[in-house]
Amino acid sequence: MDIRTKQRAVVEALEDVKGRDIIVYNTARMPSMFERVVIASGDSNRQVKALADRVQERIKELGSRVYGVEGEKAGEWVLVDLGDVVVHIMHPTVREFYNLEEVWGGKPVRMKAEAKAPKAKAPKAKVRKKAPKARAKAPRRRAKR
Repeated sequence: MDIRTKQRAVVEALEDVKGRDIIVYNTARMPSMFERVVIASGDSNRQVKALADRVQERIKELGSRVYGVEGEKAGEWVLVDLGDVVVHIMHPTVREFYNLEEVWGGKPVRMKAEAKAPKAKAPKAKVRKKAPKARAKAPRRRAKR
């Protein structure tokens, strides 16, 4: 299975069960045994376990393999090993304590939004904007890739 397909399936499975603060890191350039790290939060032990179960179900539905699951008994931090993708699901307090975002560092992977039917937009009320504050330097623009 393609890494992007697996990554999208994991994120969708986490969103199905209302996972919060989902971040995907590309670790392909780091010396590791996997290419992506997905970190998500759940509000309770039950939700953390449900998120891990849903990820496993979704990956198995797509015909891929789950190599291992750790921490399901306690439910505060569950790790799901999918081979080239590792998923960390944890309580917000545990996530804040271990700060895995700093460990894996780098920039999160941007997920492309699926093409959805356009929603009808309600007309916006006009709001007066304040004059912008003077800046010492103009911000640098990043080149699009």
